[in-house]
Amino acid sequence: MASCSNRGIYIEEERHVRANDKDYNEKIPYADNHIKTCKYNVFTFLPINLFEQFQRAANAYFLVLLMLQLIPEISSLSWVTTTVPLVMVLVITAVKDATDDYFRYKSDQQVNNRQSQVLRGNLQNEKWMNVRVGDIIKLENNHFVAADILLLSSSEPYGLCYIETAELDGETNLKVRQALTVTSDLGADITKLADFNGEVICEPPNNKLDKFTGTLYWRDNKYPLDNEKMLLRGCVLRNTDWCFGMVVFAGLQTKLMQNCGRTKFKRTSIDKLMNTLVLWIFGFLVCMGVILAIGNTIWEQKVGRSFGVYLLWDEPIRNNNVVFSGFLTFWSYIIILNTMVPISLYVSVEVIRLGHSYFINWDRKMYYIQKDTPAEARTTTLNEELGQVEFIFSDKTGTLTQNIMIFNKCSINGKSYGDVYDEFGHKVEITERTACVDFSFNPLSDRKFKFHDSSLVEAIKMEEPSVQEFFRLLALCHTVMPEEKNEGDLVYQAQSPDEGALVTAARNFGFVFRSRTPETVTLYEMGTAVNYQLLAILDFNNVRKRMSVIVRNPAGHIKLYCKGADTIIFDRLDPSNHVLMNTTSEHLYEFAGEGLRTLALAYKDLDENVLEEWMKKLLYASTVIENREEGLADLYEEIETGLMLLGATAVEDKLQEGVPETIACLTLASIKIWVLTGDKLETAMNIGYSCNMLRDDMNEVFIISGHSVLEVQQQLRSAKEHILGLGRVSSTVDVEKTDEFSEDSVFEETIIAEYALIINGHSLAHALEPELEKVFLETACLCKTVICCRVTPMQKAQVVELVKTNKMAVTLAIGDGANDVSMIKTAHIGVGISGQEGMQAVLASDYSFAQFRYLQRLLLVHGRWSYFRMCNFLFYFFYKNFAFTLVHFWFGFFCGFSAQTVYDQWFITLFNIVYTSLPVLAMGLFDQILPSHTGCERSQQPPLP
Repeated sequence: MASCSNRGIYIEEERHVRANDKDYNEKIPYADNHIKTCKYNVFTFLPINLFEQFQRAANAYFLVLLMLQLIPEISSLSWVTTTVPLVMVLVITAVKDATDDYFRYKSDQQVNNRQSQVLRGNLQNEKWMNVRVGDIIKLENNHFVAADILLLSSSEPYGLCYIETAELDGETNLKVRQALTVTSDLGADITKLADFNGEVICEPPNNKLDKFTGTLYWRDNKYPLDNEKMLLRGCVLRNTDWCFGMVVFAGLQTKLMQNCGRTKFKRTSIDKLMNTLVLWIFGFLVCMGVILAIGNTIWEQKVGRSFGVYLLWDEPIRNNNVVFSGFLTFWSYIIILNTMVPISLYVSVEVIRLGHSYFINWDRKMYYIQKDTPAEARTTTLNEELGQVEFIFSDKTGTLTQNIMIFNKCSINGKSYGDVYDEFGHKVEITERTACVDFSFNPLSDRKFKFHDSSLVEAIKMEEPSVQEFFRLLALCHTVMPEEKNEGDLVYQAQSPDEGALVTAARNFGFVFRSRTPETVTLYEMGTAVNYQLLAILDFNNVRKRMSVIVRNPAGHIKLYCKGADTIIFDRLDPSNHVLMNTTSEHLYEFAGEGLRTLALAYKDLDENVLEEWMKKLLYASTVIENREEGLADLYEEIETGLMLLGATAVEDKLQEGVPETIACLTLASIKIWVLTGDKLETAMNIGYSCNMLRDDMNEVFIISGHSVLEVQQQLRSAKEHILGLGRVSSTVDVEKTDEFSEDSVFEETIIAEYALIINGHSLAHALEPELEKVFLETACLCKTVICCRVTPMQKAQVVELVKTNKMAVTLAIGDGANDVSMIKTAHIGVGISGQEGMQAVLASDYSFAQFRYLQRLLLVHGRWSYFRMCNFLFYFFYKNFAFTLVHFWFGFFCGFSAQTVYDQWFITLFNIVYTSLPVLAMGLFDQILPSHTGCERSQQPPLP
């Protein structure tokens, strides 16, 4: 349940919460619902803020200088010259920090004082800060959820409720949550709710918004809990009059607050260069101080005595200790020459970066008017790094394509549907003028749906069993929720565009998904209502790459319906499907060649006794806390075998506007683009040709598809030998010894021919193993285009990490879905597309916009401008400081190395922060190396120094 470390810190291993039992829940130090995000109070602000500011090396350095200036023996400058700029920097930063923290405090107060209805015998109004774990609270329509709560009941049928999660994940579309059937019966009965004493045992607090693992124990039964039963703090209740829930996590332990941790700080090459320059300048400053100190020692020994009549000597020098005089002179010159290390440098850099970020946000040419979505710089620290990108890693679906799915073709029982033929049997190209199928026989059809092959409708009308079973599967196997806004106006709320397209297709062909409850699914099959008992849902995830449902039809027959990636489904087919599988594979190859996204469909008849035993194991696996996902995955594998193939679907996902032109322009700028996609090889290749990444005039396209380490090794070596020439790669060299990149990295710049590399997911798994990863990287970097298909989210991140670690190059990853988050976080720069798959990628990114084509302007205009401006700003800034400070150095040779100043002390004080600040800032903010419209035309120019 919990344990305590040696330091007495409470470590929670699993959470036990009992409803309406304050005494039980207070035995464990759970967090209350009070939140505090501000860092300071009136008494701690000054010491803590100063401590934080002096963590910066520049501030600490000038503090030491200030202390030195207080020593009269070594200081020829007033302490004001250092104090004024240092205090200004500290005050400006402190005011900014105090302002930010004050707004955090006001926000905390506003949230903590919100009102919530808490059940304590009867409903009472309480402030959010007074809500406790185990309380039952009532939510009303359009109210925020006060804590992470288990949904118990609602005003909607079957315990449904609708929530908006914009504050959690940025998504504005409504999501559905559903209470357990046993608790939804509690309704709004205050007496029953007050008597509810169920105990929840669940995972400890964590930041996983899309995952929850728990079990409800009530009335000697246990019920599995998942994320679909939870309402998280920050959500808003929509289209639901009321609901009741039990508080499981409160305050700082809610998932919203757990996600408020600091993001990883990314350092740019300019940051590293700037820090290096400052160190070198400081070293140069010390050298000048030593030279002038030695000069003072020599001058005092040989010449200084002659001036003793009117220059009073200090006691040490009067005693002939000229070395001590040189020591004091060294520190005096360190003080005088301190302007060589500018205190305003870091502040100026932050101002310039902030300005560049606003320019990106304000750029109307990166504004997508159709969705009212502007570009957004979500960080201010990486702008100049955009101008140095050499590798782009891109997702395909929703990034290069629109992610608006249209049911285009299908294969059912070995027959392909979707093409149109003339009277001579020749295939006809489908255009906007091609006649569409008449769906008037189905009053519930979607009028926006278009299909051109009338033979499929004829098969439906003739009640062909395989065709009916095909669309029955599409209507049953999904997670879509129906919503009937008006009589007969059916709208589907789909978590993915693929599911929405497939359910809509089934609807138009006469199998209308009408409603669902926790136990049933209702279809209208050719106008007749049919209720199916929903026995189990075997969820989809990126590892399984498939989804299944187990249902009992009105006749009592039990069936498992499964849809998923063709390679996954084919591995689980009954051997009797061999011929049909080969035919369907040919159709899938044709579909993929047209750039269509494909899924295979299969079913299985289940025996009652077998299912009963399996359901017992499922109940146990779904109610354990530890390793629940692994246990469920093993059970799913057990029953998803011996499947009977029904056919396959083909869904069209068109390219976004401007993608081919953008890729061509980025390629001209010597940026290499790698596509990392979960689609099959043929689909990825077709998209590659569509967007000009692959061309017919390429010298060769290498396809790596080996199923073992040895096969992949041989294919990679063969490709590398072909590119470099047989004389450059010795056949006797072992792959494990290929540790040096320098030779091939130099040679790859001299390769004139164009090659492409395409690698499958199972081959990539071998290529990323330690003994092969370097030869894979070498071969891939010699190619102009790289496409990795059938890859998992983890493999995407591994590919990015491989290039990032081994190549001295800036990497950028761009994607639109949750499966792209890992690679977006791994790359130097992450870009999120705000598309059809939610906002997870945007929330994890450094920059975001709505269309892939805006990447060209981000890199070749804003990136180039930012890098050019920052480089010239640094040149200008250090130049003016050297020009100003070296006067004191040369003057030392004319004033007996006596550490006298040339300038007035106020001129020294204000030189950096007043007199010369605006010119360098203006150049750093507004200078343009080229007009923005020449970004692509001049993209082949050499990189800036």
